[in-house]
Amino acid sequence: MSKNSKVQIIADEMGNKIRVSKNNPEYAHVRIVQEKTWIAPSGWVRKREMSTLLHGTVDDLKDVGISKMKYLPGQIVIKEQCEPFNEENPDRDLKIAGDTGVICCRHGEPIYRKCFYDATCTDTDELVNHTNSSDIKKANKSDSAGAKEFFNVKEPVEETDPNQVDLEDSIAEVEAEDDNESMISNDESTEEADIEEEVEVEEEIEEGNGSFEL
Repeated sequence: MSKNSKVQIIADEMGNKIRVSKNNPEYAHVRIVQEKTWIAPSGWVRKREMSTLLHGTVDDLKDVGISKMKYLPGQIVIKEQCEPFNEENPDRDLKIAGDTGVICCRHGEPIYRKCFYDATCTDTDELVNHTNSSDIKKANKSDSAGAKEFFNVKEPVEETDPNQVDLEDSIAEVEAEDDNESMISNDESTEEADIEEEVEVEEEIEEGNGSFEL
């Protein structure tokens, strides 16, 4: 179950929607974002801005008229799995619980998370619920305790509803995940690496006279 806004094309600081590769001017990428609302496997309703990249040659991206568009049809889908999306650099897509540094895992296996553009609007999000909530909660409590000790904050002694404690723990855990998801979805630090990987693949195809049929 999800409710999505339009897929928006985001220009760079100079207003360019087609972002040319620094190392190979024949290739470029386009950054797109979409605000998504959905119900996660944990039962929490989530809403945030997701983003991904479209890759291609500069000529091909110009031919489809992206530089003149503000929105694209379709959606951005979230894919989570326990196998790396990138075998050579698997750590790039790890799902980490915010600043805790704890990797979200399912029965001991790390969860990987990535976003993709779906022009047909027929694909669906594939989410994996983590099973190491206790590790994330411990990390959150440790960070909170450390901050209180540093600022010499003393908690008042009072009766606390156990259900409220569970809710607060769950909220802290979800917020930690949210911090990480926002960081992943909006992190542009790997854009150049991503486009260079695409360039290498294209060059290998050309050298081998191979082709792909859509």
